[in-house]
Amino acid sequence: MSSPSEASPPAGDAGVERFGYKQELQRSLSYVDLLIYGLIFMVPIAPFGIFGSVFQASGGMVALAYVIGMAAMAFTALSYAQMARAFPMAGSVYTYAGRGIAAPVGFLAGWVILLDYVLVPALLYLVASAAMTSFVPAVPIWVWLIGFIVLNTVVNYLGIEMTARMNKIMLIAEMIVLAIFLVVGLVALAQGKGHGGALSPLFDSSTFSWPLVFGAVSVAVLSFLGFDGISMLAEESRENTRRLGRSMVMALALAGALFVVQTWVAALLAPGRDELLAKGDPAGTAFYDTAEYAGGHWLSVLTAVATAVAWGFANSLVAQAATSRLLFAMARDRQLPSFLRKVHPRHKVPVNATFVVAAVSLVLGLYMASRDDGIPLLSSLVNFGAMTAFLALHVSVVVHYVVRNGSRDWWRHLAAPAIGFLILLYVVINAKVAAQVLGFVWLAIGAIILAGSYLMGRRPTLSAMTTEVAE
Repeated sequence: MSSPSEASPPAGDAGVERFGYKQELQRSLSYVDLLIYGLIFMVPIAPFGIFGSVFQASGGMVALAYVIGMAAMAFTALSYAQMARAFPMAGSVYTYAGRGIAAPVGFLAGWVILLDYVLVPALLYLVASAAMTSFVPAVPIWVWLIGFIVLNTVVNYLGIEMTARMNKIMLIAEMIVLAIFLVVGLVALAQGKGHGGALSPLFDSSTFSWPLVFGAVSVAVLSFLGFDGISMLAEESRENTRRLGRSMVMALALAGALFVVQTWVAALLAPGRDELLAKGDPAGTAFYDTAEYAGGHWLSVLTAVATAVAWGFANSLVAQAATSRLLFAMARDRQLPSFLRKVHPRHKVPVNATFVVAAVSLVLGLYMASRDDGIPLLSSLVNFGAMTAFLALHVSVVVHYVVRNGSRDWWRHLAAPAIGFLILLYVVINAKVAAQVLGFVWLAIGAIILAGSYLMGRRPTLSAMTTEVAE
């Protein structure tokens, strides 16, 4: 007989049975677990790895880029919170667009966000493996890649509680490294090592322009991707749907504050400011160079290794978990092969989906490692996939609440989604051409698959659509 944590819905919620599904995943995650999961997915020290790129793109106003990026993502977090209340199930945008608008739209939204979720683990493994190889050249990049993938797959296979425990350990470690950098950085600033005015990371009249800043936001927004992954754990949360939504908003706010503080300090200390603005940071070492300038070589090594471990283990661990839940949700609705919906009888995890994500990450990681543009290409594709899927999320809020159910909560159900939609549309339009081309090709493939389903008489449907009511 199942324990209450495995079978019962959170207090005040009807559970997935109301939508025609059986509760198969284990409900064991608390609000704190969800919050930590979101923070780990976003990586509190994420700016370490892309600091130089954002610094150049923003004309040195890197803190401003993260402030605007956080504001932009806040509207998306609000929309996620609303849809999580209406449909407390795994699947994220796939579920929300499918049930909020229509099943075929949900399939296309799920197909687009697959571009984000399936590629994210591969990107993280590749970045971390490249970083570790730079410290230990004798070990090839493919060895690190396989090692990270095997380790994370084992942890995720053992169950969501094991993943949650590892998340707590990794979050504490990342926060310690960040605290060390901030203390050393503030001491260095007090000693007069800073460059420019104290407010220059937020506003610099010599470089400021709105197109410049919003261009940087399109890069900085990559650091915020991950709060939405909390929605994938809706069927494993023992909290009610309101707290599930609040955990997404809170994770975004906390991560945003950490991003702004660390980049503010780093921007004031960055050596070779003019060269960084002119030539950028092709090697991705600007933050580590800044750390060395502030505190010595030991701090440079510490921040670089912390970045590698955070991306290659902590972040990719939760990314793999989230991706497997998306595949599980789509397979459960027969919109992906049915073997992906298999749940391990003991560990209560989508076991086949977990292994598929590992295999895809391995193949993609090894292939992209052989390309000179592997990391930039994967980054742009991940960003494009997420932003495009978020557009569908905002539309689903308006359609479900205002159009279908007559809501008069104009701020949460109309104004906020509309603002979020317009901001993300601007980001998508200004994305790299390569990402746009490949992204739309991926969308076209999804449309062809959808058309083929119709021709074969297999129109996408979702369980118990007629029983759903607004929250």
